[in-house]
Amino acid sequence: MEPLVPPEGESGLNEESKTKALDAEKSASESGGLAGELWDLFKTVAVAFAVMLLLNIFVFNLSLVKGQSMEPTLEEAERLFVDKIVYRFVPPKAGDVVVLKDPSTGEDKKPLLIKRVVAVPGQTVEIRDHVLIIDGRPQSEPYTDTVIEDGDLAPVTLGEDEYFVMGDNRHAGRSKDSRYFGSVRKDWIVGRAEFVFWPIPKIRGL
Repeated sequence: MEPLVPPEGESGLNEESKTKALDAEKSASESGGLAGELWDLFKTVAVAFAVMLLLNIFVFNLSLVKGQSMEPTLEEAERLFVDKIVYRFVPPKAGDVVVLKDPSTGEDKKPLLIKRVVAVPGQTVEIRDHVLIIDGRPQSEPYTDTVIEDGDLAPVTLGEDEYFVMGDNRHAGRSKDSRYFGSVRKDWIVGRAEFVFWPIPKIRGL
């Protein structure tokens, strides 16, 4: 019996078909691989976003300084890293720079304020002759650049869980703080400002 020989040109067609099939498989494989890589990238970005969102809600916050109430310590448009969990373990102390919810009710109410804690529960605050006095002792405040230019404040004794906050800008009318809206409760304090992280040339701790 004579061997079967494919008609002329049929062998070439078979090889061409095989090549096309292999190319199609390779293309499908590459397409599937690219889709898989994109899906993995999407999942990674989604997880990272979720983690950052949770950290921002519960652990830290990035705040923008608006206004001049904390000059010369902080300047407008500087950005702060705020620790939101520190006060779950320790209470705020005098000297802390804190971010708090604005307790005022007027038209100038803001979502958040940045102030300095100057007195803590149980202490008595007074302003006399342009000087801050805590428990009868005049305070040295190296973070300010002037005496308190606003009027005096009669003695105020803070109750449990009450804090007295002031802006470092002691020029007349430059800071809306506890002299204006009274003492603040601990649960109004969002967190403690730890350092300035932007702009880069002004990175510093607080």
